[in-house]
Amino acid sequence: MNLHLTNKSVLITGSTSGIGFATAKLFINEGASVIINGRSQKNIDKAIGLILDEFPDANISGVVADFLDKNSISNLIDSIKQVDILINNVGIYKSQSFQETTDTDWTDMLEVNVMSGVRLSRAFLPQMIEKNWGRILFISSECAALVPEDLIAYSTTKAALLSLSRGLAQTTRGTNVTVNAVLPGSTLSEGAENFLQEQSEKTNLSKKEVTDNFFKNVRTSSLLERFISTEELANTIVYLASPLSAATNGAAIKVDGGSIPGII
Repeated sequence: MNLHLTNKSVLITGSTSGIGFATAKLFINEGASVIINGRSQKNIDKAIGLILDEFPDANISGVVADFLDKNSISNLIDSIKQVDILINNVGIYKSQSFQETTDTDWTDMLEVNVMSGVRLSRAFLPQMIEKNWGRILFISSECAALVPEDLIAYSTTKAALLSLSRGLAQTTRGTNVTVNAVLPGSTLSEGAENFLQEQSEKTNLSKKEVTDNFFKNVRTSSLLERFISTEELANTIVYLASPLSAATNGAAIKVDGGSIPGII
């Protein structure tokens, strides 16, 4: 399917691996011009190299930014002339009890997970509205609704993205700009792969057995009963960023394998 993304300018935060990286590759495959982001030039260069190996003619570049550093964010914004599509994907988390989560932990997660999207949207949404075309997507999480006890701070930030996304969507009334949120379920990212490997070595179980136990004992609400691939998530993200999704605005789209209960 032609998603009509040729020559669209895309910025994806946190995109040297995981969901962001898979999304970058799919945008490239659709003919878009992609700017990836990471915290180090080394990681950006590695990611760009992998993309160019697969897509030698890719229009791909990268920009270093640490979203805990306001000066770094300002430099990122100043270095980019135009963004047609903004994917607010960067995020951090800590798995720990509520009592163990310090004020600094809360502040760091709010800065990276929420304020990164606030600052970038504030920078690029006006030009989208002026041009009368644009897409902003916030990558939230199933945790916004499920709220695991060891991820209360992270879940709070991901829930905040739903309000932020809806509120910004309402400012685009009557234009061809849309703002939406995507709620991924348990995803087979590099972090999940490492977790499965560590648990496999610790318990002397196979990775498949560890995975089965996770969905049997932890993510019991999942209807898919397996991890979602980063490519499966990228399919939805890139579609929502395309002109074909023009009628979807202010929505929270679940790509969670059915883990969030309810019909809405």
